[in-house]
Amino acid sequence: MPAAIVILAAGAGARVGAGSNKVLLPLGSLTVLGWSVRDALALPDVRRVLLVVRPGEDDVVAAAVGPQLGDREVVLVPGGATRHASEWNALRALAPVIEAGEVDVVAMHDGARPLAGVTLFAETIRVAREQGGAIPVLPLPAVVHADGQAPVGPLVGVQTPQAFRAAELLAAYSRADEDGFEGTDTASCLERYGDLRIVGVQSSPLNLKITFPGDVRIATELADPARLRSR
Repeated sequence: MPAAIVILAAGAGARVGAGSNKVLLPLGSLTVLGWSVRDALALPDVRRVLLVVRPGEDDVVAAAVGPQLGDREVVLVPGGATRHASEWNALRALAPVIEAGEVDVVAMHDGARPLAGVTLFAETIRVAREQGGAIPVLPLPAVVHADGQAPVGPLVGVQTPQAFRAAELLAAYSRADEDGFEGTDTASCLERYGDLRIVGVQSSPLNLKITFPGDVRIATELADPARLRSR
């Protein structure tokens, strides 16, 4: 059964200092957003790709991703005031196909992570289909608490794309909407309102998030085709 991918592109990105939405910045031969769109469309079992965009940016986003579409289409969904609200808007747009059983997995991805790559998208969707949920993780350096105690167990950073079985994801966000709950990421909502098994999938330092001006320079260097062929 096909999956759906939601790419969140409604943030302001003020810390980058570009004066515009950071996902529209140029990054090598594409825009920041264009990399994620290209990879999502390259997956053979993805039926729908949704872009959650800031109100008033439909035209500029369409122009930015147009070269990656070919004969494919993406659906533009208006973003909300928060990340959670944007995800809920996308899930409501997908609700008819989820409820009809036409989509079995939904992956939520941050458009500010342009170099996730096709392999990571495919693996998180595969694991979510088998286990219930999947989140990319990357080991973090060891830290020591202020009291001098080391944490118990290894620390990992959680990234996107985060993928989950579609029906359970929609149900969890519906309950969150009823309660007025907003999670910090997709997995936090499932942890509160679902009982899916969520499995960590090994990620890569390439899957960095563009937050500060220096991140654009680093991502541009990493986007070199010779580097990406090794993924």
